[in-house]
Amino acid sequence: MISDDIMNRMDAKIIVYGAEWCAFCHEAMHYFDKLGVKYIYKNVDLNPADAKAAIEKSGQMGIPVLDMDGEIIIGFDRHKIDDTLKAKKLA
Repeated sequence: MISDDIMNRMDAKIIVYGAEWCAFCHEAMHYFDKLGVKYIYKNVDLNPADAKAAIEKSGQMGIPVLDMDGEIIIGFDRHKIDDTLKAKKLA
């Protein structure tokens, strides 16, 4: 059975590519949680396919990589996140 948390995130239009050791990844996820914005977390250390997707989307190897409904943001840039949330009507 799929948990409610997973079901709530299945319709998320934001993907956070990150790793457990990445402080800025946690900052991004905490910020989305604070705003009540749904997202999917993909741990690039545990899944090579997710790491490859993050590199292909961002053109570089740093994390976090935020895919916000097709808009790619590298790092935790609150201003870009806020602008994208507003422009894409994600919050």
